[in-house]
Parts: sequence; C-alpha cells; structure tokens
Amino acid sequence: MPPRHATHSAVIPLYRAYLRQTRLLPAEYLRQFFRIKATQDIRSICETRDQGGLRNRKLKRVRRDVTMLATALEGNIDAFQHILDVAYGRKGGLRWDIMKPILSDPNAPLPARIIAGSARSRPPVYSPELTALLTSTHSRTTKPLEKAHLVSPPVLPKRADYSSEEARLLGPLSKRREVNLRWRYFTKEWRKVMPPVQLCVKEASQAGDSTPTTSDRPSLARAGVRGLGLQGSRVLEEVQDMAGPAWKSATIPRRARQCISQQDLPDREQTDPFDSDLPTRWLRKRYQDLLGRMPILTYHYRTQGPQNHPTGRYEVTLAPSALSSHVRYAAHRRPPVDDCNLSWMPEIGQEDAGKQLRKGKPTGN
Repeated sequence: MPPRHATHSAVIPLYRAYLRQTRLLPAEYLRQFFRIKATQDIRSICETRDQGGLRNRKLKRVRRDVTMLATALEGNIDAFQHILDVAYGRKGGLRWDIMKPILSDPNAPLPARIIAGSARSRPPVYSPELTALLTSTHSRTTKPLEKAHLVSPPVLPKRADYSSEEARLLGPLSKRREVNLRWRYFTKEWRKVMPPVQLCVKEASQAGDSTPTTSDRPSLARAGVRGLGLQGSRVLEEVQDMAGPAWKSATIPRRARQCISQQDLPDREQTDPFDSDLPTRWLRKRYQDLLGRMPILTYHYRTQGPQNHPTGRYEVTLAPSALSSHVRYAAHRRPPVDDCNLSWMPEIGQEDAGKQLRKGKPTGN
C-alpha cells in the first residue's frame, strides 16, 4: 500500500505501475528488493516539501526506474544488468552499505597525526578486507594496486620524502597537502572496488587438511573475523544456483518443454529456478555475468598456539560459474570429459604423429 499521506495525483498511478513491473521479475529476491525500494521511493516523494522542484526531480527519477524495469523485462541486456547491479549492491545505495564497514578497521591502532595539532590529519587506514580487494584483479574495475602504494601512494611527489633531493632544493611538501593527497587517493581507489556480498571462511587443520568453505555467523566467530554486507542471507548461493554450472549444455527450449510431460523431461530440466517469460538460457547468462562482478572474499585460517588463536589471510576469487575475462578460458568452464570424448583421443594422437612424420620431424617415441 502507498503511504496514507500521499497527496500528489501522480504518485498512486506511479506506485501501481512500479509494483506491476516488480511482480514480473524472474527471482523472488528481485521481487522483494524492488517492492521495498518502490515503497521507500514513493514515501520519499510524499514526505518531500516542494522546494525548488525537488519533488518533481524525484518523480522523474522513479519514472526512469519503472521504465528501466519494463525495458529489462523486454529482454534488454543493459537494462537487466542494471537492475541486477542495483539489487545485488554493484551500484546504488546498497553498494555503499556494503562498502562502509570495510573502509575502517576497528581493531587497528590509530595512525600518527601528520599535523601534530590537528586530529583530522591522520592518514586513512586500509583494513585487511579492503587491502585484499584493492590488490586483487577479480575485485577491481581497473588494474589492481601494489601493496607498496597503500603505504606510499604514487600521487605523492618526491618532496614528501624529507631526505630526497627535491625536498632539499624546493623545500618539503606541505603537510596539509600530503593529508589531502592521501585521502583523495584512498577515496578514488576504493570506489573502483566491486564489494563482496558476504565473507566466507575456510579452516585448515594442523595436518594440512581443509574444511569446507562456510559463511554462517558461528563460523565467522570461531575465525575471529567480522561479517560483511548481506552475511547470512545466502544471496551468493542463490545467485550461483540460478547461474548454473559454467559448462551446462544447452537446455531444451521453453516451448518444447511445455509440450513434454514432466516425467519425460531429464532431471536437469525438471527444476527451473526462474519464474519469467524470458528464456532460461538468457537469464542464466545474465547471472553468470553478475557473478563476474561479484567477487568472493574468503578468509583462510588455522588455529595455532597454546590458546588456539586463529591466524590467516584473505583471498579474492570468482565463482566457478562467473563469466569474466579473467576466467573465460579457464579449465573449469569446460565440460567434463566423457566416454565419447575419450574415444577420440587415440585417433587425434595418431593424426598428430602422422603430421609430424610428413614434416620430417621425430615423433618422440
């Protein structure tokens, strides 16, 4: 229901159009997310005093969102990727909510002030999670950073080093200038990070064996790390289920499935994770693209010492089903070798040996 104090004549029809488009989305998470977002957007319009046309600007923004949903449901790739990015925190307000805890480290000591008399002159602190994301290829929209750049940003001129020749000739760099450059570099680089939706932990025993990767809060408490973003909501697992395996063979088309009884369908065709008129293969491809923009942050640790204090490191990876330029030709994206493939191997080997003999090269036998 729209807010009771809605007075604008355009609000109620817009709210109804928003909900109509929301009901047609292919996944339950998307329907819930945009249903809540529609209510919040309409309430924000109704509670806004019309100062300088602010209400009209909010109305235009919501109309664009409704148009974007309609375009995505028509099969437009860019529009569908946009609504996935908004719903899963790749852009928009949810992205900031996920990134905000990573931008600080409550366990790290306060760095020394650059300007002795100013408490706001402390340099930024790179948390372990943010350090792993900044230095990984899978979580960056641009080239990953070097760890040395986190200590001494490359934007700092040589005058920042008091022992340098430039500092002796031209004078040392202004401390206020150094503070501004460090914070500007910090803000610029973290905005290029694709945040993970949750943190996974993996424990290694003293014998070297590792336990399965988990993401529940009790496992995080045993590892001594904090959760991130949508921790405990199983959003990542749901996206991986909808994306399917990377090497999944072509499914039976939707219209053909409608003409076949459920008993005659293969096991892989009897469960369809989507509730939509859009083609299943097209939707799976969109979710595989989404996994390529959704890095997985895993904390590998082991308990050491007499008090079993956990110590470990962070690692950034992509899901096996992710469609990204970094893993496009990886081995796990190939289908498993079956008997039909194995039967061709001897013939291929004989053909290669024959080609080498014709060229006058030894076969190596």
